[in-house]
Amino acid sequence: MDETDSAIIRALRQNGRATLSDLAAIVGVTRTTLRTRLDRLIAGGEIAGFTVLTRSDVRPDAVRGLMMLEIAGRAAEKVMKRLTAMPEVIVVHSTNGTWDLIAEIGTKSLEDFDQALFAIRRMDGVTRSETNLLLSSRR
Repeated sequence: MDETDSAIIRALRQNGRATLSDLAAIVGVTRTTLRTRLDRLIAGGEIAGFTVLTRSDVRPDAVRGLMMLEIAGRAAEKVMKRLTAMPEVIVVHSTNGTWDLIAEIGTKSLEDFDQALFAIRRMDGVTRSETNLLLSSRR
């Protein structure tokens, strides 16, 4: 993968719906060159797929954080279902090591964030937690 391939991927991240002509102009190559390189990136696995971002994916939550959870026994599946049903929980990850689950939480205020943490800590099966606020994010 060279700089042109990287530029194609950057342009797609900015606007995945851009036309081939628009992408070619942004990258500074011909439409045919862009199509050939794009096909090669897909065939080679560099581009694994395309996705859609919805309004909820780009939530303007003022307060976001990661909550690491230790789960008792075999309660992970039950806890994960309850977490994913909460509107404050953006995504839940299963993991290995000290923590069994990591929940990404987003709310409009610190008070709402605190209420979400309190509700999660009260769930049956949650034995221990640690939370880190996200101060800034870069992509």
